[in-house]
Amino acid sequence: IKLTSSTDCLHSEGFKEQGNVYYVKKDYAEAFNFYTKAIDLCPKNASYYGNRAATLMMLSRYREALEDSQQAVRLDDTFMKGHMREGKCHLLLGNAMAATRCFQKVQELEPESSQAQQELKNAESILEFERLAEISFEKRDFRMVVFCMDRALESASACHRFKVLKAECLALLGRYPEAQSVASDILRMDSTNGDALYVRGLCLYYEDCIDKAVQFFVQALRMAPDHEKARLACRNAKALKAKKEEGNKAFKEGSFEEAYDLYSEALTIDPNNIKTNAKLYCNRATVGSKLNKLEQAIEDCTKAIKLDETYIKAYLRRAQCYMDTEQYEEAVRDYEKVYQTEKTKEHKNLLKNAQLELKKSKRKDYYKVLGVDKNATEDEIKKAYRKRALMHHPDRHSGASAEVQKEEEKKFKEVGEAFTVLSDPKKKSRYDSGHDLEDDDMNMDFDANNIFKAFFGGPGGFSFEANSCKADLYLLLIIIC
Repeated sequence: IKLTSSTDCLHSEGFKEQGNVYYVKKDYAEAFNFYTKAIDLCPKNASYYGNRAATLMMLSRYREALEDSQQAVRLDDTFMKGHMREGKCHLLLGNAMAATRCFQKVQELEPESSQAQQELKNAESILEFERLAEISFEKRDFRMVVFCMDRALESASACHRFKVLKAECLALLGRYPEAQSVASDILRMDSTNGDALYVRGLCLYYEDCIDKAVQFFVQALRMAPDHEKARLACRNAKALKAKKEEGNKAFKEGSFEEAYDLYSEALTIDPNNIKTNAKLYCNRATVGSKLNKLEQAIEDCTKAIKLDETYIKAYLRRAQCYMDTEQYEEAVRDYEKVYQTEKTKEHKNLLKNAQLELKKSKRKDYYKVLGVDKNATEDEIKKAYRKRALMHHPDRHSGASAEVQKEEEKKFKEVGEAFTVLSDPKKKSRYDSGHDLEDDDMNMDFDANNIFKAFFGGPGGFSFEANSCKADLYLLLIIIC
């Protein structure tokens, strides 16, 4: 046992005074050195520990400051400044309950202490923000948790627990750079912090960097083997990667039904993984379009876009599905979004093509009027006209009501108009290209009777009144054939 002599105490007081001088000059490193020398010579002096604790607090070394403060009050339970500094350290480190006990002790020693009263209020506020944050986290109200932690950190600026919770919620909100920044700050001070390593991994996991994420989760578990969140996230990351790769393999092999099911299974693994799930929805939409599940594919693309509004591939896939289902206005809207984001030649051409199809869709569909496919041959077009013209000829409906006669006459004219365009190679080509034929100064004689007479021939044309039985038989044969 080392006995402290009066000479040692004298020298220690000198070191203390020198420490005080450096403290006033804000040279805290030198102040710390002299207070340490004083403690070495006289380790039973509470004020030396109190002074060094104050210096350590100025150096932001709060855990060491807490130890010195606790040693000071162990040596002298009436040392008010020691209790105050211990409470401040507890508060800065986020232990509001312990801080409260310290400030209450200060009040016992000095009932009129306004500082103790204020610090007690700060401690109460932190406890309330912790309580609100816990409730909000359970409700998945992560914005409220971030708000509560920001308020708590105003008084508990060195609390890693609060910072980690804030970072985790920032990650769950998709604010990955902010979350990464908070976690990195903690790791710079404590490279073995399992919670911070977990948050770093979580950010990478949610940004679809699954391999790197797993490395951080493994490291977090190495530092904190009982870290349940890291264990669950690691398991989910591995499962998600495996299932997604299985789906990709099935798709490449042409097993579309299997790929569709595998992507569906992958989507159930972790609803929180926004970026990966957006890709999975888009992948499933690609498979859905291959399986001709176009409406389902559109729905999957919409879900992907809802998760990630910047996901260009999902807009392109949905636009193509809209084109395939002749929803041209929606296709144009998606292609415009893509082109505004990435002004490439390919995207420009896709937009122009969708705009052309939209324009074409708003005029009469002559193919539909004749009931033929867009790749119909000349003979098929003629046969279709013959059938439809006889079917809707006004003479055939002379005994019908005025309303029916009017409707059939309208259809008869449309059939003649459609035949005039589609039977003329030049007009058909212009029509197929989306041009307005009226603007091309082309001969657009749409007199349905003239077209009918020219087609069926004969000086008197074709009369339903004179040949009603023959006409009906002729029409029947055409329909059957």
